[in-house]
Amino acid sequence: MSAPSNNRETAPELRRAEFDLCVLADNGLRRGRTTGSCATAAVIAALAMLLRGERRDKAEVALPDGLHFLLVPIMAVRRLNASTVRADVLKDGGDDPDNTHGATIFAEVRRNDCGQLRFFAAEGVGTATQPGLRVAVGEPAINPVPRAMMRQAAAELLAEFGENADQGFDLAIGCENGEVIARKTFNPRLGIVGGISILGTSGIVEPMSMASWVASIEVYVRVALAGEAPAVAYLPGKIGRGFARDVLGLSEQRTVQIANFLGDALDFTQAALEQEGRRLPVLWLAGHPGKLAKVLAGVWDTHSSKSDMAMASVAEAARQHGCNAQIVESMEQANTVEATIDILKSGLGETEARAFWRGVEQRIAQLVQARAPAVARVEVRLFDLAGKLLGAEAA
Repeated sequence: MSAPSNNRETAPELRRAEFDLCVLADNGLRRGRTTGSCATAAVIAALAMLLRGERRDKAEVALPDGLHFLLVPIMAVRRLNASTVRADVLKDGGDDPDNTHGATIFAEVRRNDCGQLRFFAAEGVGTATQPGLRVAVGEPAINPVPRAMMRQAAAELLAEFGENADQGFDLAIGCENGEVIARKTFNPRLGIVGGISILGTSGIVEPMSMASWVASIEVYVRVALAGEAPAVAYLPGKIGRGFARDVLGLSEQRTVQIANFLGDALDFTQAALEQEGRRLPVLWLAGHPGKLAKVLAGVWDTHSSKSDMAMASVAEAARQHGCNAQIVESMEQANTVEATIDILKSGLGETEARAFWRGVEQRIAQLVQARAPAVARVEVRLFDLAGKLLGAEAA
């Protein structure tokens, strides 16, 4: 990280350090910018020209951690008419295999008379047509964190210019060739039509889905197991990180971000424990069933390019649990695993739905232990996207 930016006067509480993408990730690969960060940078550049006629060639994008910003190059800024400005940003996904890498993300910004910030899908950004997504049906496929980033950027720019904070603007976010790019993603299956989604929870693309990341996982696993560790936690994503730290009391050293490579992580675990001639007392797996429930179908590499989505596996588990045919059919037809969570809760009630997810956790634990028998006990905890436990109690 570099020193805090001096490009403009900033209140002390808003001083942030630059997140330097030239600093490689721990696996030696280059990080990138999410579509959410790109869209936010485009909004900043377009709004600066709309409000003050400024042509910015870079934009400071505040990251959700509140501590850092990205300095994002602006490809182009131009007026479309007297009331609308468009800015373009090149999507750079770093070394992560990313369908949107190299795409042009743009924002068209115009004033409105309603005094609110409104989001629209321009060409190449999709619209949600089915429930179970992070946005409501009929809304542009711009996820909550990128929306929050754009709202914050607009508010800070208005404050910088001394403008009335109650002004309203329409933000139309688009992607050149986005409809074609979206065909390579799960968007059509998810019920997102017309283009890509604007995504990102941290603003940074971590290069996790790479062959070299698999090699680095072995290092992380061995570090986690070192020193006769009584327990370790493997996390497919960010969901479960707070659980491992705050509830299980595990240090960062005992926690491994395994991305999509659960099978590899377990094989590395088994090999390390065999070499040491010991057993691991407890292995925790914590994450969303969208990843971990794929194990029910024998899928151990959970990347979307290597496996189908987990709705069928969860629906089959519901059938085996004794759920009625209508619930099972609804789950099979759901566009996301998150939607199946809602279906189960409304169809079974919260108590029985929790019992179902406990059964799923136990079945995943059995399959994991069969693959890594040197682990004495496997505990699985599943969470929804809001971080709420679905099945068993915390610990």
